[in-house]
Formats: sequence, structure tokens, C-alpha cells
Amino acid sequence: MSKVGVTGGTGFIGSNLTRRLISEGHDVVVIDDLSTGLISNIDQSACTFHNASITDPEALNTALKDCQTIFHLAARGSVPRSIKNPAATHAVNATGTLNVLEVARSSGAHVIFSSSSSVYGRNMQLPKDESMWLGPMTPYAASKLSAEGYVQAYAAAYKVPTTLLRFFNVFGPSQRPDHEYAAVLPKWIWLAMQGKPIDVYGDGTASRDFTYVDTVLDIAMTAMNEKVLTEGAMNLAYGNRIFLSDTIELLRKQFPDLKVNYVAERLGDVKESQNAPDLLKQLFPKVQPKDFETALTETIGWLKEFGQSVANGPATMD
Repeated sequence: MSKVGVTGGTGFIGSNLTRRLISEGHDVVVIDDLSTGLISNIDQSACTFHNASITDPEALNTALKDCQTIFHLAARGSVPRSIKNPAATHAVNATGTLNVLEVARSSGAHVIFSSSSSVYGRNMQLPKDESMWLGPMTPYAASKLSAEGYVQAYAAAYKVPTTLLRFFNVFGPSQRPDHEYAAVLPKWIWLAMQGKPIDVYGDGTASRDFTYVDTVLDIAMTAMNEKVLTEGAMNLAYGNRIFLSDTIELLRKQFPDLKVNYVAERLGDVKESQNAPDLLKQLFPKVQPKDFETALTETIGWLKEFGQSVANGPATMD
């Protein structure tokens, strides 16, 4: 099997991907600075771990030089966090991506990059497709769009094989639920498990195109195994328009006493999100996503059993 690098490999998506790669016999190299990821998320006896940042070109060269594929998942996440410290977000998400691409330019590695649906920003048209104009509303979104530009430029100028995936609200096991910038689903589940009220920003009519992490892994592994390249970006979501109010009702099936606080909308939050999955289905016709309610139930079950393993991790302080 091939040698594969995973940046951000101790994080939520990265650690799930690392376990999948190891289970299929690959020689896996993980790079992570543990700023938000957890070393306990990976089996260090089954992979090679480098405690380093993607902002360090020398460390990247050392770790990734022989990899045939690089899954570039490392990022400084969170819209509110980027608003507090835009320069730090740019350094990791934009310049860090440039550093990864420089390694691939030298080695010829296939780079599979995770961007974000936040790049659509001010474009409120639904559903989203890859031909639409982009209008970042936050430094996080701008940093991801900058990284997309570098990925496409390296594909064109240096013939680096690239697969550019825009993630839409990925959720599932191993996602940290307990810090300031936690994603909405694990945070709500975690609070509900403790009998605490959940906060809803706005009136609950916001919608998201939630994507289960197993589906993301299926796409990522297929992209590697079948060398599926993208000419531009490809949106990774299946067109689900799931309203937060409906999600709350699904949570109430498992937490009947769930309490909800409605609070003011946050700066930079996108009201609605939904993808038009035509290109996704064209490039990955064999991948079948799990339905949202089943995936949500599995996530709740995982957090109930293993949630403490990803709680109380490093603080995401600036």
C-alpha cells in the first residue's frame, strides 16, 4: 500500500480518516500541532506522528517528502475565531496550504484539500453550485478561498494533481463538543446529555446541508484510490436543507426535556446552506450518503459512550 500524509490528522475528520487509512493497510504519516486536535485520537503505534505546524515548511518537508498522497485537512477553524484574529487564520489556512503545495510540487504527491462552503458568503442563492460567484464574509472564508486559489494555481502552473473539496457542515464521532468554537451538532448533543439548555443563534429557521463524516471519508478514499481530480472545486454535500428547528425536534426524541435559548444571530454566520450535488454525483457515483436522522442517532450514541475521550482537550485560545 502507499505512503499517505494527513495534515490535521489528530482532529475530527483527520483522525477518522487516519483510522480508515490504517485499517486498509496504508503507511500513514500524521502532522498536527495539537492546537485543537487530540493525540489520543490516533494510534501512534500504527502510524508516524509529527508534532508540527503546517506553517513550518521544514517540518512539512521532513514529514511528507515520500508521500504519494497528502490529505490536507489542517486548518485554523471557526468563523468567530477568525474575526478575533484574522492574521493567525491566514497564516495557517492560506500560507500553510501554500507550504503543503510546495512539498507536493517537489514530490509529485496528489493533494486532496478540504475547503469550506463558507466561501460562498454573501451569495444567498440556493442551492449552491460550483459555478456561482463567491463572496467571503469573514477572514476564515477569505483564507479558505485564498487556499483554493493556490491549489488551483499549483495544478495549472506545476501540474500538481489536486482534488479540491468544499465541506458543508461535517459532523460525526470524534468531533470535539465542549470548547468555545465547537460545531453546532456536537455542542448541542453534549449540552443535552448534561441536561443543560442549548443556544440557538436566531429563530431556528437557519438551515444547513449537514454531511456525515463517514460520507466524507468515502469520498476522500475514492479520490485517492481512483485518482479523482477536480478542475476547480467540488462541493461535498448531498443537497439536504436541514433546518435547525427540525434538528432540535430530532434531538428531543432522545432528550425529551431539552431546553432551548434563542439568542441574537452571530456576526458572519450564513443563514442558509444547501448544495446542488450534480458534480459530486458525477465524480463519485458509487458513494451513497447515510440519511441525516440515522447519522445523528449514531453520533449521539458515540458521544454518550465515548464523549469524554474528546472533551477537555486543549483550549482554543488566541
